[in-house]
Amino acid sequence: MLAIRTWRTAVRRTAAHFTYHPNINPESQNSPKANMLQAIVQALDITLRKDPSAILFGEDVAFGGVFRCSLGLRDKYGENRVFNAPICEQGIAGFGIGAAVGGCTAVAEIQFADYIFPAFDQIVNEAAKYRYRSGNMFNCGGLTIRAPCSAVGHGAVYHSQSVEGFFAHCSGLKIVIPRGAYQAKGLLRACINTPDPCLFFEPKILYRTAQDQVPEDDYELPIGQAEIVRPGKDMTLIAWGTQVHVLLDVAEELHARNGMECEVVDLRSIVPWDVETVCNSVSKTGRALISHEAQLTSGFGAEIASTIQRNCFLNLEAPVERVCGLDTPFPHIFEPFYMPNKYKLMEAVEKLQAF
Repeated sequence: MLAIRTWRTAVRRTAAHFTYHPNINPESQNSPKANMLQAIVQALDITLRKDPSAILFGEDVAFGGVFRCSLGLRDKYGENRVFNAPICEQGIAGFGIGAAVGGCTAVAEIQFADYIFPAFDQIVNEAAKYRYRSGNMFNCGGLTIRAPCSAVGHGAVYHSQSVEGFFAHCSGLKIVIPRGAYQAKGLLRACINTPDPCLFFEPKILYRTAQDQVPEDDYELPIGQAEIVRPGKDMTLIAWGTQVHVLLDVAEELHARNGMECEVVDLRSIVPWDVETVCNSVSKTGRALISHEAQLTSGFGAEIASTIQRNCFLNLEAPVERVCGLDTPFPHIFEPFYMPNKYKLMEAVEKLQAF
């Protein structure tokens, strides 16, 4: 019993933690450092400065937002362009759709991704289908909806969910999730400039944890293009958002322990997702593991696993493995047991390697 209690205590203390792995990009090596929330402020600032039609709105956005991702923008651009919305997610999404159809570049914030569901009908039945149902006569491609998502260590059932899988089933939307500050700025700018409505989910634990060298000038990163953040030949590890850093911790520890070389792939965007990069990697390594914080059943990892099985069947040396959240509501004190932490992932990797 003492051993069990000790193990549980260790899990509680360590499972929610990870090492942040800064972006390494030659183009940004001489740039000043910024954390992820500062990078998002920069992206929004550039949008409002360059595009007179751009507006930014959401609950508490005018004073900077609950995470300070719009800090100072109302004072800089005025209350007609940066303003608060009522506590009504359906209204925020509906207003954003109308503004985008009317020609605005609309950036809406849902204060927490957990509360995006009242807007589900507007996003799925209106924003996603507007161009298709009008035969391309009308569209709301100028709409970007931002929302903080995923675990933060103490968010419990209503402030920790990863909701990307719900929307991935709906054609007409793009879904993007950055792993750090450099990616957040470039991908957010790409979402705002793309001619399709986008959902931009921001892992809230990375707002201040993630710090990269971020160019102050405008730049975009391609939507739908995964990034190999650690090359390897023995196994492919696939994730997005915070879980990329957990997988990098796993890859580094396994390499130090036994020389294993895991290739870590950051998907970056869920819709569209980079089938070619993932399948090329798995065809090379012969083994694949997918990790995400959302529940296992019907999570987006299932779509990736199915695609790998179809495209890489003859190259696979072991079944595709998924390490994800549990099929329960997101817990509070039991979050370390729910999360796909380093120890669960290392156990799964070793099992795959020994298959």
